[in-house]
Amino acid sequence: KIGRAETATDPAPMDMIETTIRLKPERDWPAVDIRDDTGRVIAHRRRTPDELVEALNHAIQFPGLANAWTMPIRARIDMLSTGIKTPVGIKIAGPDLAALERIAIEIEAVVKGVPGTLSAYAERVMGGRYIEFEIRREEIARFGLTLADVQEVLAVALGGMPVLTTVEGLERYTVNLRYDRDYRQDLEALRNLIVPTPTGAQIPLGQLATFQIVNAPMSIKSEAAAPNAWIYVDVRGVDLGTYVRAAMRAVNAAVAEGTVQLPEGYSIFWSGQYESMERVRQRLLILVPLTLLIVTMLLYLSTRSVIKTGIVLLAVPFSLVGAFGLIYLLDYNLSVAVWVGLIALAGLDAETGMVMLLYLDLAHEQWKREGKLTSLTALHGAIYHGAVQRLRPKLMTVATTFFALLPILWSTGTGADVMKRIAVPMIGGVVTSLLGELLVYPAIYHLWRSRDVKVKKNGG
Repeated sequence: KIGRAETATDPAPMDMIETTIRLKPERDWPAVDIRDDTGRVIAHRRRTPDELVEALNHAIQFPGLANAWTMPIRARIDMLSTGIKTPVGIKIAGPDLAALERIAIEIEAVVKGVPGTLSAYAERVMGGRYIEFEIRREEIARFGLTLADVQEVLAVALGGMPVLTTVEGLERYTVNLRYDRDYRQDLEALRNLIVPTPTGAQIPLGQLATFQIVNAPMSIKSEAAAPNAWIYVDVRGVDLGTYVRAAMRAVNAAVAEGTVQLPEGYSIFWSGQYESMERVRQRLLILVPLTLLIVTMLLYLSTRSVIKTGIVLLAVPFSLVGAFGLIYLLDYNLSVAVWVGLIALAGLDAETGMVMLLYLDLAHEQWKREGKLTSLTALHGAIYHGAVQRLRPKLMTVATTFFALLPILWSTGTGADVMKRIAVPMIGGVVTSLLGELLVYPAIYHLWRSRDVKVKKNGG
């Protein structure tokens, strides 16, 4: 698809070219050799999607065009929400279009040097070529012509004019009349066009008007009542948050050094998927503490004890060790889906922690009723009974969650990428959380309950 639809709701720029590439099955993708330290080929693997994009990007290079590799649905959603079809977009706002184009080109050169930039392209705002004509009023008056007479010839020659409608059965077609392309693209040919006068004389158009080709905008983008110039940036190998922070530092340094001249009245805005991520980040700053607060309140309402609530919440830091460890091993970036998994992990930790605390409390109360808690050794036995003798139900509680999430790691269907990033923190967190609950919970519980045993012993 080239250009845009004739509707004001289409966010695509007029110079955008969309090409849809249908990939073959993964088994047919080119193979890559895996070599050992000596350079000997020891195995083969298929290319990854990122490697395919990199190869295509090197193979498809056209002057004046930049490649932006994305999925069709994602591109449409991004363009409808922010107007930017690449992961990162830079918007420059200001009053003068020529200055906006100059600033955009300067920023484009700076952004290309930022690590992680796959491509960067600044729109040439003043890239349109137009024929500008000025009618000589004295000349047309001398020949008895009006402005409408000359403009009609120009309209027919350049733009065309509907002259009739033909009816073919139930179909109707409008017939437009205009001059051949050879006359429309050559200024000298335009000057030689004939304009008839009321007296029958034939006057060359060049005698009645002056012509020149000028640069002007193909289209004018505006936001908040200010003209804009946009820069499209495609990113690979780095998460958007890290990349945008590095790009911001590079652009700010270039402005400070004078490499990018930003006059007064001009401003730079960062958009694209990064803009959506910033909105989500602001929401997460509220949702994550709110989730922890709700979990804490529910735990307190269930246990009616600040100490028990604190013991259960100790599972959270232990689970974060496993969550971030597995994220690091799988080389996942800290995305919104990962944060969703971490929020779900907090609730899961509270559940497994409550199971452990429940069995410890049951064992403690049982030995207390039977009058066995007469020494620290007896307390140790009660905690051992609650932590070890009831190991099977606790392992079953964790195992059901673990094995339910595990198949997601090998899923390849629609939405698998998002589901993997939600499941990975939960899988890694459940493992380390279980270890913390089995090894650390009993020790902390022993320290807490041992105080009561000592007090009773001293009192007796």
